[in-house]
Amino acid sequence: MPQITWNDAEEIGIQLQEKFPETDPLTVRFTELHRFVTELPGFADDPQKSNEAKLEAIQMAWYEEWKDAQG
Repeated sequence: MPQITWNDAEEIGIQLQEKFPETDPLTVRFTELHRFVTELPGFADDPQKSNEAKLEAIQMAWYEEWKDAQG
């Protein structure tokens, strides 16, 4: 499995949708989102290198995947 970093928002969004298909990403706090991302298989970045902009990009990528899954 390829390694992912904080900059791989789209790939992280896909993985989060697969792992949490029933979760509306807009209901997830950034502290939870940070934990979800760092626990993904293949995540290989420094947990301290996240910031609000990166977490927001990940949340929006996940939200797009979630919306698509809702039909």
